[in-house]
Amino acid sequence: MRKDVRILLVGEPKVGKTSLIMSLVSEEFPDEVPLRAEEITIPADVTPERVPTHIVDYSEAEQSDEQLYQEISKANVICIVYSVNNKKSIEKVTSHWIPLINDRTDKDSRVPLILVGNKSDLVEHSSMETILPIMNQYQDIETCVECSAKNLKNISELFYYAQKAVLHPTGPLYCPEEKELKPSCIKSLTRIFKVSDLDNDGILNDNELNFFQRTCFNTPLAPQALEDVKNVVRRNMTDGVKDNGLSLKGFLFLHTLFIQRGRHETTWTVLRRFGYDDDLELTQEYLFPLIKIPPDCTTELNHNAYLFLQSVFDKHDKDRDCALSPEEVKDLFKVFPYMPWGPDVNNTVCTNDQGWITYQGYLSQWTLTTYLDVQRSLEYLGYLGYSIICEQESQAAAITVTRNKRIDLQKKQTQRSVFRCNVLGARDSGKSGFLQAFLGKNLQRQRRIREDHKSFYAISTTYVYGQEKYLLLHEVMPDFDFLSEADLACDVVCLVYDVNNPRSFEYCAKVYKQYFIDSKTPCMVIAAKSDLHELRQYCSLSPQEFCRKHKLHPPQPFTCNTTDALSKDIYTRLTTMAMYPHMAQADLKNSTFWLRASVGATVCAVLGFAMYRALLKQR
Repeated sequence: MRKDVRILLVGEPKVGKTSLIMSLVSEEFPDEVPLRAEEITIPADVTPERVPTHIVDYSEAEQSDEQLYQEISKANVICIVYSVNNKKSIEKVTSHWIPLINDRTDKDSRVPLILVGNKSDLVEHSSMETILPIMNQYQDIETCVECSAKNLKNISELFYYAQKAVLHPTGPLYCPEEKELKPSCIKSLTRIFKVSDLDNDGILNDNELNFFQRTCFNTPLAPQALEDVKNVVRRNMTDGVKDNGLSLKGFLFLHTLFIQRGRHETTWTVLRRFGYDDDLELTQEYLFPLIKIPPDCTTELNHNAYLFLQSVFDKHDKDRDCALSPEEVKDLFKVFPYMPWGPDVNNTVCTNDQGWITYQGYLSQWTLTTYLDVQRSLEYLGYLGYSIICEQESQAAAITVTRNKRIDLQKKQTQRSVFRCNVLGARDSGKSGFLQAFLGKNLQRQRRIREDHKSFYAISTTYVYGQEKYLLLHEVMPDFDFLSEADLACDVVCLVYDVNNPRSFEYCAKVYKQYFIDSKTPCMVIAAKSDLHELRQYCSLSPQEFCRKHKLHPPQPFTCNTTDALSKDIYTRLTTMAMYPHMAQADLKNSTFWLRASVGATVCAVLGFAMYRALLKQR
C-alpha cells in the first residue's frame, strides 16, 4: 500500500475549492477565504487508513498552467470541484478539466478522479441526474460527492473517498459496465483461493475459511458469521457452496459483492496480504525478500521449509502413489505465472518407472534450486504462499545460510546438508551416464532420454554415518583451456575417463595437474564403462600409477550397462569425501573409512521411504 496520498483540488474559480480545505482543517466555514490554501499534510494517526495525506489547492489567479501541469503529474487522486448551482462549472468538468487531466497523464496509469459538487446548501435539488451520465462515460471517475463547505456537510467523507480511491481503487478490480470482476483480479483471487485450499479439494471448509480470515484480518469468524456468509452465497448462486464449503465461484462472488457495496478495502486487504500491488502484480518485496549470503557460504532449505514442501506434495499427490504425474505437477504449479520445471527436471532427480517425479525427487529439485539460485527458490516459495501458510514474515525464514566453508575446514566438521561434486572428463567419457546412474537409471533407460531433455545436474540423497545428505552432481563441459570459478567451486571433484578409449585419461591428468594438484578439494578418479575391455591409456603414467603418485584413491570402476540395481556406494564415498575432506587423504588406504561411512546407508534409505509411506497412510 502507498506510504502517502496526494490529493489535488481543481475546478473553475469561485466553486469553493479553498473553502473545502479550510473547512476540513478548522471544522468551521472561514469568514475570509484566500485565493489559494497552502498545501496541508494530515498526519497518519488522524486518517481512517493510517496514511499521511497531502491536500493541494489550485488557483488560476495565482498559478500558471505549467504549475498546474506539475501538480497534476504529482497527484495520486484529483478532485474536480463544481458548484451545484452553477451549470457552467458542471459543463467545464467534461469540456475542460477531464480532457486536460487525461492529456497530462499516462493512458496506462490514469489518476482516479472524484467529482465534488460543492454548495449543496444553496439548492434543494441534487445534481446527480446531470453527473451520472458523466460518471458512466469516464471510467476514471471513482465516485461523486455532494457537499457543503459552509455547513460542513460530507467534508470528511469527501477526503476519505479521495484517500480510498488511491489506496483501494476500483479500476484494477471491477468493470462497472459488465458488473463483474476484471480478468486480472479473477486470476489473482484464484491463486489466493488455491493457496488457501490446504487440502486441494476445490472448496474452502470452515477451518480453511477461519485460517484465511485470521491471516487477512487478524480475527477468526464466529460460527454463525461463517454460516451467514455461506447463506448469502447460497441465495445468489447454485454452486457457490459445495459440501458446506465455499467453492471458487462462491469466493469470487463474495468479492464481487464487496466491491459492488463499496467495500473495496476488503478485497484490497486480501490482495495485499497475499503480496499484490496496485497493478495486481506480486511485489518484488514479496517475491524477493532481502537475504544476505556472505562469500563461501551456501543456501539450504531448513526443516520447516521441507515440512511445508511435503504438505504441498501431499496436497497434490491425489492418487497417493508417492509420485507426481504430469497432471499433478501442472496442478501444483497453477499458482505460478509460468511453468517453472521443464522436462530436464525429470532427468535431474529421481523418477518412478513411468518417469514421474517421486517424493524424494521433488524435494531434491527444491534443494537443487535453493543451492544454485536462492532468489529463484524464494520466488517459487512466494508463489506457493509459504510466508502466509507458515505465518512467517517472508520466505527468507525458509532458508538456512551455512557458515563459511573455511570455518568448516578449520573445525573439521560441517552442519551442511548439501554437497556439490563437479564431474569432469573428456567428451564421451561417461559423465552423463555417471549422473543418470545416481538417479537409478541404467544404460537402457538412459538411451530413451531425448537430447533436448538432458540435464547437466543430478541430485539425490545419500547416507553417511546414518545421516541423510544431498549430493549434487554437476557435469562440467570439457573445455580444458577455460574452467570458470563456478566449474572449480565444489566440495569434491570427480574425474571420469573411459577405460575403452586410450586417449580419455589424458584429459583428467591435465585438469588435475592444472587446477587441483594444490587444491584442498578432494578428488576421485572414476574408471567408467568398466564392463568394456580396458585399453592402455596414452599417458606417461597409467591411471593407477597417476593416482598413486598424487596420493589419490585408486580409480573406481563404474558401469551403468547392467540390468541389476545400480549401487550407490560410489556416491556415498563422494559425499563422505565432501563432508570430511581432511580425512579423505589420511584414510585413502584404509578401506574401513569407506565401510564406516556407508554402513547403514541402504537400511536408512529403505527406512526413510517406509516411514514416509506410514505417515502418508496416517494422514
